[in-house]
Amino acid sequence: MPDTIDFETLFNHSPNSYMLLDRELRYVAANDVYLRVTASRRDELLGRNVFDVFPHDPEDPGNTSARLLRASLERVLTGRVPDTLALIPYRVPRQTAEGVVTEERFWSATHTPLLDARGEVAFILQHTVDVTELQRLKRAVGATAARESAISSDQVEAGVLYRARIVQETNSTLDAERRHLRRLFDQAPGFVAFLRGHQHVFELANPAYYQLIGHREIVGKPVREALPEIEGQGFFELLDQVFTTGEPFVGLGVQVFLQRHPGAPLTEVYADLVYQPIIESDGTVSGIFVQGHDVTERKRAQDELRQYREHLEELVQERTRALAESEAERRQTEAVLRQSQKMEAVGKLTGGVAHDFNNLLQVIGGNLQLLQRDLVGSEQAQRRLKAAISAVERGARLASQLLAFARRQPLEPVAINLGRLVRGMGDLLRRALGERIELETVISGGLWNTFADPNQLENVILNLAINARDAMEGEGKLTIESGNAMLDDHYARSHPEVAPGQYVLLAISDTGCGMSPEVLERAFEPFFTTKPEGRGTGLGLSMVYGFVKQTGGHIKIYSEVGHGTTIRIYLPRSFQAEVSPVEVVTRPIEGGTETILVVEDDAEVRATVVELLTDLGYCVLKASDGQSALAIIQSGLAVDLLFTDVVMPGPVRSPDLARQAKVLLPDLEVLFTSGYTENAIVHGGRLDPGLSLLSKPYRKEELARKLRHLLRNRQQRSSARQALATEERAGPGRAQETPRRGSLRILLVEDDEEIRSSASELLDVLGHEVRAVASAEEAQEVLAASGFDVLFTDVSLPGLSGVALAREAVRLYPGLRVIIASGYGASVINEGGEVVGAVLLPKPYELSQLQSALTRAGSSP
Repeated sequence: MPDTIDFETLFNHSPNSYMLLDRELRYVAANDVYLRVTASRRDELLGRNVFDVFPHDPEDPGNTSARLLRASLERVLTGRVPDTLALIPYRVPRQTAEGVVTEERFWSATHTPLLDARGEVAFILQHTVDVTELQRLKRAVGATAARESAISSDQVEAGVLYRARIVQETNSTLDAERRHLRRLFDQAPGFVAFLRGHQHVFELANPAYYQLIGHREIVGKPVREALPEIEGQGFFELLDQVFTTGEPFVGLGVQVFLQRHPGAPLTEVYADLVYQPIIESDGTVSGIFVQGHDVTERKRAQDELRQYREHLEELVQERTRALAESEAERRQTEAVLRQSQKMEAVGKLTGGVAHDFNNLLQVIGGNLQLLQRDLVGSEQAQRRLKAAISAVERGARLASQLLAFARRQPLEPVAINLGRLVRGMGDLLRRALGERIELETVISGGLWNTFADPNQLENVILNLAINARDAMEGEGKLTIESGNAMLDDHYARSHPEVAPGQYVLLAISDTGCGMSPEVLERAFEPFFTTKPEGRGTGLGLSMVYGFVKQTGGHIKIYSEVGHGTTIRIYLPRSFQAEVSPVEVVTRPIEGGTETILVVEDDAEVRATVVELLTDLGYCVLKASDGQSALAIIQSGLAVDLLFTDVVMPGPVRSPDLARQAKVLLPDLEVLFTSGYTENAIVHGGRLDPGLSLLSKPYRKEELARKLRHLLRNRQQRSSARQALATEERAGPGRAQETPRRGSLRILLVEDDEEIRSSASELLDVLGHEVRAVASAEEAQEVLAASGFDVLFTDVSLPGLSGVALAREAVRLYPGLRVIIASGYGASVINEGGEVVGAVLLPKPYELSQLQSALTRAGSSP
């Protein structure tokens, strides 16, 4: 069967029988109805001549059926016009209870030529209707007429009665046949309609046709009146052509737009459609038989399938392109993974080295400071000791860089504006770069805040600027840019260590010599340097790398030999308000007489620390591990402060030691120290809340200052409890001894829970309204939401310091009065000067001292 002719749907769904012959009168196709009524199989017919197969009637010696059929087919072949046979008798085998018998049937057939491009008959379509019942009826009527002519006059009355009975039976048979035909017509799976005359007036339409067009009155109306919405779609002209030429039309997947409901928009419908002319015996066309199937859903499914295939083809093409690129990406990813694993391994090794190195520096530095006391009066010895201490400090910076690379340094990140930080470093950078290097800063508008340690970030910028200066050999241009950036999923897929999201970009570009690919690959390795011996440690970029990674950022180097280098650093965006870092300047060294338990596994470090503390006046106990320290505390000895290294041998870890010691001695203060925290008390780059840490190596002044701050906090808790106990014993009238004009609204900011609670009670005893919070960030939110007369804050807070909080609060709320409590001493200033109008209240303070501070702040008489 030719590819261009597809009768499958039409044949398989038509209630009438169809078959198709080629020019040689060989079967090309036959539908299921044809096979059923001829008792044939498709494989017996296809390719064989019609007269070799059917009709073959041994009981018809004149072979009338074959003769009539051949004559009709020859007329179609020669005349190239349709031909109709009113009656073709034939016999078919039928299976009965007695066996196979032959049954006489009758057809009415129409032969329609299908022409090729040259106008020649290529195929002949036979459309047949079984008229057996009609033929039998005619025979019955004829037999009745014959019997009527044979009866005598005296049989007339009986004959009349007999004819009446025959007519009644015939009418009943005709009514049954009509009902049967109507039932077939109504139940046809496809839509069917009959159009009569050249106006194409609807004579009949089955329910499937009404379902197609929408239920409306069409019978008795010309098609142009019944279906006005199809005007201009070509169907009226097509009907006219079929009626005029007598040539049928077969269309597959024909598009038509119908208005199925009054006032509704047109609906797109697709149909397999046949316009079959009804040709009378004289060759004229009296009407058109319309038959077809609504294939809209099938068409949509085919369109969806086509779109799906197109989509699949696009996916295949995209996948092909991806596969073409995947090999390079895989190699790149493997290289990144190997580099990451190498850096992680080196980082762990470096962290361990830094720990031992800091312990050595602590021993050296501590003994040098003790020697300064012993060699007072010798200028030469003091000069040499100063040089040695300076070397220890350089070693400490080196160890700090190692810890930065290893991502083990305890950071103090806050929300900062990178643009302001860069602009604030302008003078420092120009001094470091020299006069022959041009410095340009480009800060984008609307810059987001980022969350990072400002001191470490300044070190990063300065380090990169110095590297750039050396690469430019003292002459060139350094550009520092900052802007908002988005690293999307696509970028993250090619950089596995990156989390997609919003970042703040810091880009530092120079016009120096650039890096080769080999140098670029090792740029972040510790101790790798291209500088001459003695001019660099090789820790600058590794420190930058570790800081960025510990901060949760991303770093990328773009460099080409002879064309300079650009280092792009992406720091995570912060939605918090910017804070200004402060520096607390201490008073001269101050010691004490309290008892301190030192826990240190390194004997030399332990001996040095014990001597430093003894020199400061403290009573010192010592232990080499956590288990021994716990035994001392359990013995009942009075201990005021536990000073323990973080990394300890034995079954009792230092955090567990601190926790158990606090259970036994609730007033005990704990100070951790370490050259390498190993994530014991530092997580996510930040010290765990509520803990105090003094990083090794530390100076005697730093140790003394930290101890006094913690011990004064301890004294403050004790003093507050005593003051509250005194007030309770004095009774309710005691509070009235202190005259005051009114209650104040006070915001108390203190991270120590017990001090916060006791201070709130003391202020309550004085008759004031108190709101207490644990951090500067909480205080900022409360200040923004409520009005207060006094801000009473501790100096040392987690995150933003109390001094920075006070300065920001005074700027935003000019009438606010400030009291700053400090365990460090009497001076709390920063580079910008003192907090204007603030009253310093040293710890420990009592009720009267608190009242005096409120008076000095102008809060009460």
